[in-house]
Amino acid sequence: MALTETPRANRPHIALVGRRNAGKSSLINALTGQEIALVSPVAGTTADPVYKSFELRGVGPVVFVDTAGLDDVGPLGQLRAEKTRQAMEKADLALLVLTGVPEEELPWLEELGARKVPVVAVLNQCDRLADVGALQAAASQALGGMAVLPVSAATGEGIPQLRQALAQALPDDFWDLTITGDLVQAGDLVLLVMPQDLQAPKGRLILPQVQTIRELLDKGCAVMSCTADVLQTTLDALARPPKLIITDSQVFPLVWQAKPPESLLTSFSILFAGYKGDIDVFWEGAKAIDQLTEDAVVLVAEACAHAPTGEDIGRVKIPKLLRQRVGEGLSFQFVRGNDFPKDLSPYDLVIHCGGCMFNRRHVLGRIAQAQEQGVPMCNYGVVLAHLAGILDKVCKPERGK
Repeated sequence: MALTETPRANRPHIALVGRRNAGKSSLINALTGQEIALVSPVAGTTADPVYKSFELRGVGPVVFVDTAGLDDVGPLGQLRAEKTRQAMEKADLALLVLTGVPEEELPWLEELGARKVPVVAVLNQCDRLADVGALQAAASQALGGMAVLPVSAATGEGIPQLRQALAQALPDDFWDLTITGDLVQAGDLVLLVMPQDLQAPKGRLILPQVQTIRELLDKGCAVMSCTADVLQTTLDALARPPKLIITDSQVFPLVWQAKPPESLLTSFSILFAGYKGDIDVFWEGAKAIDQLTEDAVVLVAEACAHAPTGEDIGRVKIPKLLRQRVGEGLSFQFVRGNDFPKDLSPYDLVIHCGGCMFNRRHVLGRIAQAQEQGVPMCNYGVVLAHLAGILDKVCKPERGK
């Protein structure tokens, strides 16, 4: 991936939802001007959600999510509907595709409203519908007065207006959020202490490091990188102390002891906790660590669906450190990728990874779920800083900066 390419997890996710054969796939093709979605007259062609990255004129880099029909039937239809619901949990914006007055769509619309997901509604296939004006008015009334834009994927009618509506519906501050926030500015020297383990093997930088470097360069910062074993040598070689040191969370204690007093310290995981989620919730969640007992159960959630390794931070290192503090009886359960329990009540604490492979809406949805169920939630980097006794000494970025 080129450094100038926007990762899919950082693009706004626009989920197309509607009944089978409402023309969702055709609409994606019309919006993009390319045949990027499979189109078929057979109902139920789209089974699992299909994610398509695209540079949408007037909007920028986006991900279109083509979903199964809301009116799918049978056992397989129920499974497809659940996949659609999971896709909606990641949506920054929903495109509701209608071909008539909405009925089955209304409960789904309520779910989107509960998640505060903005919705743009269209009356598709208007080139084939009779009395489009009356249908448009009836659909708008059923949606509580929401505007319904008539479009045709076949003829292109209304497509330019739809692109404009999508651009206007995205939150104004979507592109304003940054990884490093207000911690650095142009001219600052930033030192990155890179991970060097089985999850960041020789010859490869992992995504959080690549993204952070790119942002610091865009901000006009001077960037230096090293691994923990040559940290002191690197610091000695610098003409001035770094304004900020960003470290792999696993070596927090070592870096804290070596850093110059005037240098700020944070970690990649903590930065991504704010970039992808709610850093204040994670900070507060760290307090729950001190209340854990050997009877407690901790859920560890990893965004990456990689095969665990012997040095795995979530499955090996964090559990080992927590058991050293709490006791060997402390229990852990693990989930990966999109798997996440609906019922969090069996858990005393949820520990989430940095979420670099998820979009922010997805992580915020999990945070909201934990808060609704009264289960504290934390983040890998925050947990490691707390266990090292330096959480009150490391810095976090202000959100939205």
